[in-house]
Amino acid sequence: MAVTAKQVKELREQTGAGMMDCKKALTETDGDMEKAVEWLREKGMSKAAKKADRIAAEGSASIEVDGNTAVIFELNAETDFVTKNDQFKAMLSELGQHLVKQQPATVEEALEQPLHGEGDTLQDYITSQVAKIGEKISLRRFAIVTKGDNDAFGAYTHMGGRIGVLSVLEGTTDETVAKDVAMHAAAVNPRYVTRDEVPEEEVNAEREVLKKEALNEGKPEHIVEKMVEGRLNKFYEGIVFTEQAFVKDPDQKVKQYVSEKGASIKGFVRYEVGEGMEKKEENFAEEVMNQVNK
Repeated sequence: MAVTAKQVKELREQTGAGMMDCKKALTETDGDMEKAVEWLREKGMSKAAKKADRIAAEGSASIEVDGNTAVIFELNAETDFVTKNDQFKAMLSELGQHLVKQQPATVEEALEQPLHGEGDTLQDYITSQVAKIGEKISLRRFAIVTKGDNDAFGAYTHMGGRIGVLSVLEGTTDETVAKDVAMHAAAVNPRYVTRDEVPEEEVNAEREVLKKEALNEGKPEHIVEKMVEGRLNKFYEGIVFTEQAFVKDPDQKVKQYVSEKGASIKGFVRYEVGEGMEKKEENFAEEVMNQVNK
């Protein structure tokens, strides 16, 4: 019998399996919904739906470069153990190639796109991998970055993808220099490229704090302003990329290192896996019993 789109949609919503898997299940069972659900369970394809409410705060940051376009993205899983899995690594490659080629605007748009432009959607692909790997996996975020012909991408991942940085340098095509800059961002975590990017209200708030600190130290008011300006330099060194001591040569600042190469930092994106996410806390005994009782 012919399988309708409505049936496929209903089975997909019920099981969380991929669209093509649902269609095949209905075809194999002559459109019997209950038998189709059982067919998917037997094939291990409906497991993914049961994992949808789990917390996935581990994972990897990954980078894919294609000519003058690059993408940095974060793919989350429930445990860091899974990130060492060959299937998970294959997912990173598949997603990276899709994102850099299709260049979606949002995660939601990306998930609805056919993988590599044909067949099942990206969400279908992820769902099918969840069933195989056995953990909740989700695409959390990504950034598409472009450069000119005379610029360079710096791609660097640290601790197996725990931290990922994608930098763009103007005025040089030397990827080694750009990678050094990305490595610095991974280690030191700057928030802005230059002083001019720091919001005025943030600077003023810091200035007020430093002024109160100096007055509380008993410093005379006529020298407090000079002290505050001096301490503001330390503030900038903490958050501004170009003001920081370069990790590979602390005797010079990043802006000096980059300038010597005839370049300037156009921008960077830094992802640290799980930052800002709530992580579920479970003791080991409970985790073992949860696995035993499945």
